[in-house]
Amino acid sequence: MCICVNCRYVDRCVTYNAVETQHQQPHLTETPDFDPNEPSINVNIRTQGEIIEMEWDVVGCLSFKQETGKWSKLRPGELVPT
Repeated sequence: MCICVNCRYVDRCVTYNAVETQHQQPHLTETPDFDPNEPSINVNIRTQGEIIEMEWDVVGCLSFKQETGKWSKLRPGELVPT
């Protein structure tokens, strides 16, 4: 799971914005202004016949600041991305 959902900066982060783009999800902000220090992204690739799925998850970041439930506070009632 992407650590960003519990990060204080999720709604301002250029890296999380890029992950949203890769997942074709609506952005928390269209103009992120926070450039994190050394984010690490895992990309999992799954194939089923001709279909290729890619899942992008931020798994580490030197700028990470824990704020449990930050994403949920911004999108109440929506399922947290996994």
